[in-house]
Amino acid sequence: MNSIKILIFFISLFSFFTACKKSINHPKIDKQLTINSKAPIVKKGFSQVSGLNMYYEIHGQGKPLVLIHGGGSTIETSFGRIIPLLSPSWQLICVELQAHGRTGDRNTPISFKQDADDVAQLLQNLGFEKVAILGFSNGANTALQMAIRHPDLCSKIIAGSPLLKRNGTLPQFWDFMKNGTFEQMPQAYKDAFLSVNPDNEKLHNMYEKCANRMINFEEFSDEEILAIKVPVLLINGENDVATTEHVVAMSKLIPACQLEIVPGGHGAYIGEITTLSPETQEQTFTIPVIEKFLLE
Repeated sequence: MNSIKILIFFISLFSFFTACKKSINHPKIDKQLTINSKAPIVKKGFSQVSGLNMYYEIHGQGKPLVLIHGGGSTIETSFGRIIPLLSPSWQLICVELQAHGRTGDRNTPISFKQDADDVAQLLQNLGFEKVAILGFSNGANTALQMAIRHPDLCSKIIAGSPLLKRNGTLPQFWDFMKNGTFEQMPQAYKDAFLSVNPDNEKLHNMYEKCANRMINFEEFSDEEILAIKVPVLLINGENDVATTEHVVAMSKLIPACQLEIVPGGHGAYIGEITTLSPETQEQTFTIPVIEKFLLE
């Protein structure tokens, strides 16, 4: 994949610049992947977390598995296609982070560390003592911060498409981050936000906070990464945002780490909404890889 296409995948990850070039409104997609993506919700609601009204949903039964969405996303845009595949075997605790979707905001910037603290507090509020965590994109960084900051809450971490250091992607990306506009944010993300929170001002606020987090991106230090004692599975696409070299290097720093490099681009392995095409099939999702790691 050439550098321009890789950058488009990266931009879609953080929901800032370029709308995905693949169709996401094709009738075949809607019928097979979108309408059928709804799994029964056992419980949903809000919890007060450090002054934040935080939204969550619980799907299915079994051992608890927390799902943490990507930047600019909702539960549905990141995980709507795999929730029905995981919920028969796992109790899924799906969250929406500060300023995203149905969750409120506070007068502070967003950060991976604060998101991790918020998720930890939510889990404590809900009475969970130990959970596995699946985070995608920005959510993968948050999941790894959970392992660093709240290891006693974590049994295993699955980090899909993380970016932990500035040199982990193409250097041109950081220049693009400074020049992005709201108009270039993928329409699928805008529509998803407004469908659950019909407030354009809050949508713009979410965009600005996400953009500022990436413009002022804080790297993970080697010391932080080396301190992760929880078993970790890193998943990255062959044509993902972070380079294969970066993810391989990070896997060597994490003491108990497995690595899976899978076909496709950013989020295609879980059916992230901007990756959908008429050819998307559930069989291509990495559910067997995820469940094998969780059951080991």
